[in-house]
Amino acid sequence: MAGLTGAEQELLAPVARAPILAHTLDWAAINSGTAHVEGLAAMAARLADAFAILPGDVRLVDPAPVEKVDAQGRLREVVHGRHLVVSVRPQAERRVILTGHMDTVYPREHPFQTCDWLDDNTLHGPGTADMKGGLALMLAGLAAFERSGPTLGYDVLVNSDEETGSLSSAALIAGLAKDKLAALTYEPALPGGQMARARPGSGNYAVVVQGRSAHAGRNPEDGRNAVVAAGDLALRLAAMRRPGLSVNPARIEGGAPNNTVPDLAILHFNMRPATPELAAEAQTLIDAMVAEVTAIHDVHVHLHGHVSRPPKAIAAGTEALYGLVSKAAADLGQPMSWKDTGGVCDGNNIAACGVPVLDTMGALGGAIHSPDEFLLADSLDARARLTALVLHRLDRTGVLAA
Repeated sequence: MAGLTGAEQELLAPVARAPILAHTLDWAAINSGTAHVEGLAAMAARLADAFAILPGDVRLVDPAPVEKVDAQGRLREVVHGRHLVVSVRPQAERRVILTGHMDTVYPREHPFQTCDWLDDNTLHGPGTADMKGGLALMLAGLAAFERSGPTLGYDVLVNSDEETGSLSSAALIAGLAKDKLAALTYEPALPGGQMARARPGSGNYAVVVQGRSAHAGRNPEDGRNAVVAAGDLALRLAAMRRPGLSVNPARIEGGAPNNTVPDLAILHFNMRPATPELAAEAQTLIDAMVAEVTAIHDVHVHLHGHVSRPPKAIAAGTEALYGLVSKAAADLGQPMSWKDTGGVCDGNNIAACGVPVLDTMGALGGAIHSPDEFLLADSLDARARLTALVLHRLDRTGVLAA
């Protein structure tokens, strides 16, 4: 840590692993699957209490309304948990935003609910890396930063729906990101501690195909088979794949008994374009495919969904932010690199607001979104120090100031 000044060493010295780990274990014990509203409420209350140590306003914000196509092809409102917002020095001339999420991919009935140690440094548990550990180290880093007498202001957003696309928090993210100097998001680091660079966009779609029922033996010609039409569309969508554009037809619901021509099918698919231009081109192709399938199969087709995570490009401001963070990491003895990745997160939404963002500031670990998820405990205090140092240097040097 030869690159640290005496003041920086003094700032970081109190950061300890034990309290960060204690928060991580406490929060990982709460099931906060995106659809488990009661668990999310418990998690939000626990987070609000913890983040109250910061010198700002702590509030819980109601989710925006979101609708989803159900198994009958109808739009139904989806219930989400409230989002945590902490505002510190809101009148400051220079402000940043830090984001994370309280939800996990593990529903309340999932068998993976408890933590155990694989060795002295490896904590196996649901949401430990993604991202209860990230939230805990973010808080510790902010608490350390506050000891420096800072002037930099910031907002913290911890949403409840990131794992399903942040649809109920998208407007909140955009509003809080507006005019920010920079953004740090606490998704877990990539393998080896690498930071995520560019990301594609992502959109989830549901296509409701309505055909016409008929007897499969007596008069099948009078029917219009919705499953066949949905299958035709799925094959056309899969054929759209090309460099920079991934399309994944994932599921077809609906159908009917074997002796009936099915009059309903719902095709679900995901699209990931690398650029806004590819997103627009793909949407035009999808619209044309829907029209063709409608005409060929004589069915009604209703398309729901859009690219809700815009492609995350790398601009000059992002390069500058990475330079500051990588220098801080090197000074802490945590050399890092960054690379493009195929995943998406709230960093996509923030980048679309024109704000430089690094979105893998969280804990090191692996096997996320699986029953093998684990966290490396020694990354908790290391990344908390990185957070504090980055904010301190942003505050003192104004490197990214306009």
